[in-house]
Amino acid sequence: MLSKRHLVFNFALILLPWLSVFFLDKRNIKRYSLASFIIVVIEVLNQFVGQKRKWWLFYDKPRSFASDVLPFSIGPYMPMAMWVLKLTYGNFKKFLLLNAVANGMFAFPFVQLLKKVKIANLHKLNRFQFFLYLFYKAFILYGVQYYIENPKRTKGIIEKNII
Repeated sequence: MLSKRHLVFNFALILLPWLSVFFLDKRNIKRYSLASFIIVVIEVLNQFVGQKRKWWLFYDKPRSFASDVLPFSIGPYMPMAMWVLKLTYGNFKKFLLLNAVANGMFAFPFVQLLKKVKIANLHKLNRFQFFLYLFYKAFILYGVQYYIENPKRTKGIIEKNII
């Protein structure tokens, strides 16, 4: 059974990031939502693997993907991806820097907080490995957004490299 603190945490983890989307204009939501959604799907698939390999453990039992891991995907991932793209798309260095800072904040102090309040802890990953697990998806996010906005340009690049 989920503890009350875990239930409140999951609710806040989902609700608070989505409230920030109200500050994005419709054009930016429409522009960045597809790439952000694709990253959420990739993250959910990664989380299946991570849960199976016990990269992290949740304290409450019984353990459930929907109550333990899924709120981390449907909560902060999509809104954060839209905000990062809105603030930095077009400047790859700035994009990587902002992603590194955001993922570093999650991998280091936030994971420590999760451990302290007995929600979750890393098990078979150290914090740096967890940071890399989060950070590699930044390259995919930028690439997907670039492909969405420049389909003709990327088609030529792909064909030249394959042939």
